[in-house]
Amino acid sequence: MIFDRMKRKQKKESAQEHRKCMMSRREFLMYSGAVAGSASVVSVTLFPGTAQARQTQARVVGYPRTLVAKLSEMKTNEPLYFNYPDDGPNSRAILVKMGVQGGGGIGDKQDVVAFSLMCTHQGGPLDGQYKVVGEHRVLGQCPFHLSTFDMRRHGIIVSGQAYESLPQVLLEQDGDNVYAVGIMGLLFGRTDNIIAIQEA
Repeated sequence: MIFDRMKRKQKKESAQEHRKCMMSRREFLMYSGAVAGSASVVSVTLFPGTAQARQTQARVVGYPRTLVAKLSEMKTNEPLYFNYPDDGPNSRAILVKMGVQGGGGIGDKQDVVAFSLMCTHQGGPLDGQYKVVGEHRVLGQCPFHLSTFDMRRHGIIVSGQAYESLPQVLLEQDGDNVYAVGIMGLLFGRTDNIIAIQEA
């Protein structure tokens, strides 16, 4: 009995001693915030060349509106090839009327879609790789590492080494005309999709 009391008293004293050197969560947050604030002031005063945030205007680059086909002349599952958004490297694209609805599709059945023809993994050419597999419409296999992309679902990767969807060319319908008006995603091998506008 006496031994138990002594043991509890020692534990209580030990816990009190332990709490003395411990910081509460609130104290920790207050001290760390003060240290971070003073460190940022020090970095600005000690290193005058340090980058400073400033307000700037965002640069919006417009895509060209380019006529690529006539809906009345398109045949189901017969692809058309074109360059977009310019004639620069890796601008080759495919336009196809799939006969089944696709994400981003235009036309009466929302079945006309367009995509870049450069695999997102290592830029393998996908020319001539459009395939109909039942209800599925795929682009691939890439000749480099067999990547395949689903054209019905915004060009997402189905199999292979690629880890990004194919850039989808955004389309607009005006009567019987099909226009390319933008790109969703970055063309392989570029830091910017539009070369001509940047150089101007």
